[in-house]
Amino acid sequence: MERQPKVRQSTIRLFFAMLLCIPSSFCSNTKTVMSDYSKIEWTDATWNPVRGCTKVSPGCKHCYAETFAERFRGTPGHPYEQGFDLRLVPEKLSEPLRWNSQKMVFVNSMSDLFQDGIPDDYITTVARVMETAKWHTFQVLTKRSDRMRDLLRTKLRWIAKQAHIWWGVSVEDRHYGLQRIHHLREAPVAVRFLSIEPLLEDLGELDLRDIHWVIVGGESGAGARPMAKEWVVTIRDQCRRARVPFFFKQWGGFQKSRAGRHLDGQTYDQLPPIHSVACPERRVRQALIAQLLPTGQSKITAPLEGHWIG
Repeated sequence: MERQPKVRQSTIRLFFAMLLCIPSSFCSNTKTVMSDYSKIEWTDATWNPVRGCTKVSPGCKHCYAETFAERFRGTPGHPYEQGFDLRLVPEKLSEPLRWNSQKMVFVNSMSDLFQDGIPDDYITTVARVMETAKWHTFQVLTKRSDRMRDLLRTKLRWIAKQAHIWWGVSVEDRHYGLQRIHHLREAPVAVRFLSIEPLLEDLGELDLRDIHWVIVGGESGAGARPMAKEWVVTIRDQCRRARVPFFFKQWGGFQKSRAGRHLDGQTYDQLPPIHSVACPERRVRQALIAQLLPTGQSKITAPLEGHWIG
């Protein structure tokens, strides 16, 4: 399946976002910060019920999320007033249920759902929202592949086979990345994907058995580490042989827009099959929110009192 070119939405919001030098997802005329549009090429929207993270491997060295968040540390009222410190954000839990159209949703673009500081109960609540909002396609990406695998075998086994939830791991090199692929394959899920970004070295021959999607991209921004074309071509050709959809995101570099995202004269925007379900009307979605997150999440947050912070 080829992804169609993204349609620009809310031109005025984007214009003011550029003026303010902040992502369009933070521009809203409502009190709740919405993320219903993303510039990330392989998704439509981002959803961040968690903010902040810690570094665990070389792929984290120039973390875009940390760079962005730390710019606003100490800014009163800003979502990242506390910089990139880990924070649970329960008021964001209902966000996918409020959107009035189908979307591909990148879960926790500004964090990692499976890092140690996040309680199992909170992860389970995030999973309940994803299970309920079946009209969206959720893309869950982690570097903590062992914890994700373990939870999907136990506390999250009830959601593992949902076709509208895609589970992925980051793969930046052989030492850290290849073991994550092994962990992912051990998780009993319906859709598995690899985000090979930033690609930092030749990965050699990959075992793509039971892998349903591969994204490849180079690092971008100040200090970006270079990516060799032959590394990318090798992965693309392996995907072709294994019949795995291949998505080439970018060459990266300090000015990624100039480098572009063409590989051998073309773009690669392939996706796994998307399970299409009609988005319910507003009153139905409001009823689902009331059922799932009653009275401001009080019934859900009670077991975690003292841990959940806005």
